[in-house]
Amino acid sequence: MKVFVLDTNKQPLAPTTPKCARDLLRKGKAAVWRRYPFTIILKKAVPDPVPPEIKIKIDPGSKITGVAVVNQATGEVILAAEIEYLGETIKRRMQERAALRRNRRNRKTRYRKPRFLNRRRIEGQLPPSLKSRVENIATWVKRINRVCPVAGVSLELAKFDT
Repeated sequence: MKVFVLDTNKQPLAPTTPKCARDLLRKGKAAVWRRYPFTIILKKAVPDPVPPEIKIKIDPGSKITGVAVVNQATGEVILAAEIEYLGETIKRRMQERAALRRNRRNRKTRYRKPRFLNRRRIEGQLPPSLKSRVENIATWVKRINRVCPVAGVSLELAKFDT
């Protein structure tokens, strides 16, 4: 694994080794910027940096998405991570809310006018579990893009039935 590096202008530079990052931190030439992914920020600007060609590769799964940041020139993996979905949690919470609504309706309370015109799904709208999945992946790509000079994103296509 590598350590991401930013200069004082927050421009992403080539990732470095953990040993080099420790030396920079020990000598006071850098400071910790983020804990995950671990990123240091240099205390000086680097004129005309030459970033390596780095690509983010995404492999979506049913419960977990794999994310790898790879140096295209050397084939070295800079960062490997897994994004766990909240789909099951969202589904369980929605079922609990539906149960609470059913209980409210069955109580002996004053008459409540039935609601039936709010069931139509907007065309092109994703279910909450899938929307969460897409947004999680997009968020992590943006986070990595801020600390690493990304040249491209590669996504494995997977078919699934919504």
